[in-house]
Amino acid sequence: MFKEIFLPLVDKFTFFNIFQYITFRSAYAAVTSLLISFIFGPILIKALKKRKAGQEIRDDGPQTHLVKSGTPTMGGILILISVVVSVLLWQDLNNYFTWISLFSIIGFGAIGFVDDYLKVFRRSSDGLQASFKFSAQVVVSLIIVMIIYSRDTGYATLLYVPFFKYPVLNLSVMYIPFAVILLVGFSNAVNLTDGLDGLASGLIILVGLTLGIIAYLTGRADYAEYLQIPYLRESGELMVLSFALVGASIGFLWYNSHPAEVFMGDTCSLSLGGTIGVIALLTKKEMLVVVIGGVFVLEALSVIIQVVSFKLRGKRVFKMAPLHHHFELKGWAESKVVIRFWIIGGLFAILSLSTLKIQ
Repeated sequence: MFKEIFLPLVDKFTFFNIFQYITFRSAYAAVTSLLISFIFGPILIKALKKRKAGQEIRDDGPQTHLVKSGTPTMGGILILISVVVSVLLWQDLNNYFTWISLFSIIGFGAIGFVDDYLKVFRRSSDGLQASFKFSAQVVVSLIIVMIIYSRDTGYATLLYVPFFKYPVLNLSVMYIPFAVILLVGFSNAVNLTDGLDGLASGLIILVGLTLGIIAYLTGRADYAEYLQIPYLRESGELMVLSFALVGASIGFLWYNSHPAEVFMGDTCSLSLGGTIGVIALLTKKEMLVVVIGGVFVLEALSVIIQVVSFKLRGKRVFKMAPLHHHFELKGWAESKVVIRFWIIGGLFAILSLSTLKIQ
């Protein structure tokens, strides 16, 4: 919005030329979302407590978590509002990537909100039926993917793999199910990771920074040519979104760090995961995002391995899934699990950025 308002006035006020720079708008998108989270965090927490929107803790989970019962959930609404407002203010509203991103945030967020609402007011750890929840995620993903597919400029269906300069495959129409699986998968992966105080929000900061850098490089013809990655002019605006995610997550982490005053809830975790997937699709980093969000992927894989092993062998591989609970039951303190997973997340981020040059 600010770009559309102030940039046309540059002939009269040369200072407004600064609004054309993505780096400037990205930085202030992060600051804006951070301030919104800081300012409205206590207000939201107070409102959630007043409505008794407390988290119901699983009986079969780590016993140390039972003391968290009643802690306000759905706090991720704060992140979503912060990001949406920041994007509307600082991102280019004439860029169609902006509107795909906003649809992703709101679409997946709406599914999570209904799920959280049912959990809170039924006073149960259950929410939406798994089949309905999954179907809704597929529908939202399919709409996003079809929009991208219909506006294909020659890159959308190409599959790029880390360490290779050129696309290894043109998925053609198979791009549609591939992309839907990616979005649904990441949406659920972040949701599964959101089980410890500050774990998911801290990892989102690392992933957001990494995706922001990649979006900027992909949107610059000179850097894209130098790194020999696909140049996608409009993708640079996704840096604004990525940094807005970073600012909002930092603000939320202030209240979500151990011991958490508020939980993220499915409202935000599903939305953040889906949005990460969308950024990966729009920057042609569908395979690299598996490395960027490596911790999220490991968490999801631990659940898949656990379920498959138990059904086929009648035995569990982990003490409990997702993976963070396994280490808790091994005796690691919650804060130690979180910090060590953050460290691993940082290593994944560094590794993913290094692949841009090693190809």
